[in-house]
Amino acid sequence: MQPQARWVMALSRGLRCCQRVFSWIPVLIITAVVLWSYYAYVFELCHFTIKNTLEKVVYLLVFHVCFVMFSWTYWKSIFTPPASPCKKFQLSYSDKQRYEMEERPDAQKQILVEIAKKLPIFTRAQSGAIRFCDRCQVLKPDRCHHCSVCETCVLKMDHHCPWVNNCVGFSNYKFFLLFLSYSMLYCVFIAATVFQYFLKFWVGVLPNGPAKFHVLFLMFVALMFFVSLMFLFGYHCWLVAKNRSTLEAFSAPVFVNGPERNGFNVGVRRNLEQVFGEDRRLWFIPVFTSQGNGHYFPVTHRSSESRNPLLSNEDMWEESDDGSEEGSLGEFSSVSVIFMLVQIRVLPTQTPLNVFYVTYDIIFHFQLEILDDVCHSTKKSKHL
Repeated sequence: MQPQARWVMALSRGLRCCQRVFSWIPVLIITAVVLWSYYAYVFELCHFTIKNTLEKVVYLLVFHVCFVMFSWTYWKSIFTPPASPCKKFQLSYSDKQRYEMEERPDAQKQILVEIAKKLPIFTRAQSGAIRFCDRCQVLKPDRCHHCSVCETCVLKMDHHCPWVNNCVGFSNYKFFLLFLSYSMLYCVFIAATVFQYFLKFWVGVLPNGPAKFHVLFLMFVALMFFVSLMFLFGYHCWLVAKNRSTLEAFSAPVFVNGPERNGFNVGVRRNLEQVFGEDRRLWFIPVFTSQGNGHYFPVTHRSSESRNPLLSNEDMWEESDDGSEEGSLGEFSSVSVIFMLVQIRVLPTQTPLNVFYVTYDIIFHFQLEILDDVCHSTKKSKHL
């Protein structure tokens, strides 16, 4: 290996190491703010400020319910690993040898087409070819994309969220939505119950003391986070109703007949059931109830016209499932950058902290993508 290639790979590993460390900073900030809010509400407000015992007990009971549900959903959003394609979508040893030995791009595409005939794959790359990830060496299932941060292909990838330091996709999308909803409920409850004491401290009815600082800032922080979360939660509710991911909202999935933005939209009720499951009693509990296994999704009638006749029985394929472009890296990067820029420019409620981490994500994303492409090209040329 040439010295320059070694230097590039070492720099890439160093950047990735730094990114793994810095990627936990947003999570630590959220955790610190929540822990402070717990102290400020339970001790400074309820114990030291509120004198009515009944009011104090009711506030503490409801607050702890909101706090537990918020913490539970946040934990599940962070530590639920992203779901990856199962072995059926990986190239067999013989197919991999045949694909790597073939130098003609058209012949390689034909090899992928032959392999894809055995799988429930209906979407295509922008060029019309079968979507294949060179890094993971898998044929991408519908709605699957490669995340350069997690370094893996993620089933039904929505986006990589720095505030949970995880990819939001098929395995944890329900948890992420519940995290947003319980975060809003947490903020609304705090703001509603703190408001009267906020006014009393503001006009001087209550005496100055340590509690005043905590109560005043508790009100401001709760309102600030609520407004930011309201926009994000509303956007994702719209996505769920349309059965789209964030990536698909900016770049429509491509079928054999061409792009179809509503290709997976099967009606609001069925769209909700795909994410939350059929048992409505479990909709608001952070346990996995999403339908399917993330490899196949029902398509609309118009999109199903492009269905491969060899794949008319997807149910049989799903029952036999036992496990579960690199163009997609560029696709994910460009779309995610657009989404990040929209967060900065469209939402006037974004805090300077949000803008800082969105900008940090963009810079790191481009640096890692460039270095990854260089390393990947070096490895490929060495293999050839």
